[in-house]
Amino acid sequence: MAISIDKAFGIHQAAAVTRARRAGLIATNLANADTPGYKARDIDFREALAQAGGARDAGQPRRTHERHLGGGPAAPGDGGLEGVKFRIPLNPSLDGNTVDVNVEQAAFAKNSLMYQASLHFLDRRVKGLTRVIKGE
Repeated sequence: MAISIDKAFGIHQAAAVTRARRAGLIATNLANADTPGYKARDIDFREALAQAGGARDAGQPRRTHERHLGGGPAAPGDGGLEGVKFRIPLNPSLDGNTVDVNVEQAAFAKNSLMYQASLHFLDRRVKGLTRVIKGE
């Protein structure tokens, strides 16, 4: 009986990848906190996870090949991540920058904890599969 790695890891693999990409976006926002006109970006984690996991809305066409057109152009510097959206600012600055350092730091901390949780779930799954393969 063959073991499907994708089925064995479930959603946790896609969650870890999505969390890592989100951490990069938040870090970019923090790095550009003083850049005039920079618009803070983030992703909707649930939407990105659904796309990564293959779940689609009934009305959405399914992308079956990596070179097929996506839902829209990716923003520069987002690593080609689909679902990147601009964050609605609480207090936009006069120079047009929408990065709120406190909000970004809190989002980064929360995302880091969730990323570590995803890695923990993956680690437990690998250890469980290893025990099954060894017959323990």
